[in-house]
Amino acid sequence: MSSILRLARLNKSAKLARGFASHATAPLSRLKHQTVDLQQFPSKVAILREEVLYSHLDESFDKPTVRGQSQLRLRPLRIACQDATAQMALIQFMSADMDAASVPTTVHCDHLIVSRDGEDQDLPRALEAHREVYKSMESACQKYNMGFWKPGAGIIHQIVLENYAFPSGMMIGTDSHTPNAGGLGMIAIGVGGADAVDVMAGLPLELKAPKMLGVRLTGQLSQWASPKDIISTVAGLISVKGGTGSIIEYFGPGVQTLSATGMATVCNMGAETGATTSILPYSPQMADYLRSTLRSDMARAVGSIAPELRADEGADYDRVIEIDLSTLEPRINGPFTPDLSTPLSKFAQTAEENQWPKLTAGLISSCTNSSFEDMRRAAHLAQQALDAGLQPKMPLLISSGSLQTRDTIEDASILPVFKKLGAVMLPNACGPCCGSWDRTDMPKGTPNSIITSYNRNFSGRLDSNPATHIFLTSPDLVMARVFSGDLSFDPTDGYKESCSAYLAPPSKRDNLEVKISPSSQRLQRIAPFEPWHGKDFDDSVVLIKTKGKCTTDHITPAGPWFRYRGHFENISNNTLIGAVNAETGQVNSIRNQLTGEEGQEVPATARYYKSHDQPWVVIADHNYGEGSSREHAALQPRYLGGVAIIAKSFARIHEANLKKQGMLAL
Repeated sequence: MSSILRLARLNKSAKLARGFASHATAPLSRLKHQTVDLQQFPSKVAILREEVLYSHLDESFDKPTVRGQSQLRLRPLRIACQDATAQMALIQFMSADMDAASVPTTVHCDHLIVSRDGEDQDLPRALEAHREVYKSMESACQKYNMGFWKPGAGIIHQIVLENYAFPSGMMIGTDSHTPNAGGLGMIAIGVGGADAVDVMAGLPLELKAPKMLGVRLTGQLSQWASPKDIISTVAGLISVKGGTGSIIEYFGPGVQTLSATGMATVCNMGAETGATTSILPYSPQMADYLRSTLRSDMARAVGSIAPELRADEGADYDRVIEIDLSTLEPRINGPFTPDLSTPLSKFAQTAEENQWPKLTAGLISSCTNSSFEDMRRAAHLAQQALDAGLQPKMPLLISSGSLQTRDTIEDASILPVFKKLGAVMLPNACGPCCGSWDRTDMPKGTPNSIITSYNRNFSGRLDSNPATHIFLTSPDLVMARVFSGDLSFDPTDGYKESCSAYLAPPSKRDNLEVKISPSSQRLQRIAPFEPWHGKDFDDSVVLIKTKGKCTTDHITPAGPWFRYRGHFENISNNTLIGAVNAETGQVNSIRNQLTGEEGQEVPATARYYKSHDQPWVVIADHNYGEGSSREHAALQPRYLGGVAIIAKSFARIHEANLKKQGMLAL
């Protein structure tokens, strides 16, 4: 019998065959008094990580499981929402008429802070521009017993790692990079807002049983190689859709050489392969990180059920990739897709052959590389360059992952190094990584290159300029490029508690009300969609046939559109405006099939069809909906009268979002 079926049957009676220590209970986080009993999870989490997933099956689930086929019902322990997706998720939850979320939930304000001039201006400007949204979300969190992380507290995934993630747990988050928590041995899955609302309302999470992709690590990183290069290599090997429907599990003796935050980097960017999540087995480094982030009780509890790391060479993987860390070469991925991975030794030649434009900026952080360890390594390189009399050749933008990380780098005298560089210290928020960069030094349409330690590099993603070539690499190589000014340059020829930004819900919530103005242009209460009429959809027209990549950034762009994430009517005006029309090669220009008019805008045409009761569909290529978890990419077509998306294949989260919103994903 496979370990999957064996564990599933054991969980049916909520009893595991292995023994447990009596002190396996710990606070679920360091901010609340809720506790979790780890005795309900596998005692040997160093063995196949799939067991962690199956230990969170709903008690009523008693069916045999087949990877890639069975529909699981799971019970996550936590939900994390970010402000862009939380707007619609909270508005939907309000319509459930419940007095509290059934699962501990937090809302993090990190996406709406637009980066322009630096922290002194950016954060106050965001507080003023989005006051209505922040206040409404804060009141909703208070009313429905959810935690609220104020703007400037940090990037959602870094805060989760510092406060909520722990080995053998399971959580979901309304952002595709939720798997960041896999760096602490947690099953952490990115979902759309509708899935999150289901779990908030007490329903189980529905998930197709994932396959298992094993990555065996041997050796130890050396020289310029970093954890970022591990996932950059994996993305290059399996592509942006190669992980779809799978959990990526890292194992082998090389795992024990990585830090906890390095493991988080590896898991975070696994989202770019389409993987359901990524995870590493328990190791002593995880306990060290728990203790350093003031979670000694959890470290003790986990230690009581988890032996020290040992390689599991006999696991039942569907596919195994082997990577020798000792010979791993630094990588630079991009442009325009995160799986175009080039070894550093070949990058200069590749850049010349492709005539990639001049390097104009470097950016460090994002949820992928935002830890104290990342900042310390980057600062160490910077200090060496300064000591050698060198100065940066281009703008450098840095955002620490959280307020706690920011305080720690200041205490460690790292912040002054960045200030000596003249670096722009952005707020502790997503900023450019999620498209919230109001870039003023580069006119739109100007070809240029930027190098970042981010995780995603779609066309126009960071600065809304489709001519910007975005390259992804480690913070170390970003810093080296900033001082060289040359895209092809080859450099190889502590912690403190800061929880003032967290707002806990009050004990009495009966008299609280979530205020949304009927005239608001930012937020809008919603009415349920009309139910299916029970008949086939006949004579549907094709709104657009898309060509090539059609990510969620193409379906519902970010940047200035973020301000409308809580308003159906307004956000729908960007629907599919970035998709390339296969008939003409143009964007946001299609034929109205009813009137015959050419050159019509996509959203306006969809509204025209809706007003004439004309159902419509989208025809698309492979991996439609690649990218973020933004459920708006499914909500908007449904709102505008769409009935189906017909594609060669779908990204996992987007396919789930379409189904949740009543759109056929064919």
